Amino acid sequence: MDRDDLAEFFSSYGPVSVKRMFSGFGVYADDVCFAVFLRGELFLKVDSASVARFQAEGSTPFSYSQTRSGKVIQVNSWWRLPARLYDEPDELAEWTRAAVSVAHAVKVKKGKRRRAGMAKASAGKAAPAKPAARKTKTAVPIRRTAKKAVNRKKR
Repeated sequence: MDRDDLAEFFSSYGPVSVKRMFSGFGVYADDVCFAVFLRGELFLKVDSASVARFQAEGSTPFSYSQTRSGKVIQVNSWWRLPARLYDEPDELAEWTRAAVSVAHAVKVKKGKRRRAGMAKASAGKAAPAKPAARKTKTAVPIRRTAKKAVNRKKR
């Protein structure tokens, strides 16, 4: 699938934008990434509540092998789109709405975590004092004697 195919595929949901991501594409709606297309497969964003739905369909999470160690890494926040949904546009739109809502919830949760982390870091600390003004040295003009020394070397 290319960019246009992905946008058309999700047309039953509504307008989406498709952007290059890693070796594939990220599919966005309402300023959140809800799907990725990697290695010829489509994966949707999931949370702990929606994983059961994917498991019931026999889907699996995104995984990859590390090049140096060969260790297989599973990314449990992205699950493969069940094959039957490729032919069911109305049901695909429902699954897409669920993935978009999960992506929004993750975005809100990350925002709260960042704000809490910043508040925690600044709690109990005084505001940093401004650094003392540094005295700058005045520029010393190059003396003619240095120029003469250079000219002497050339002779």
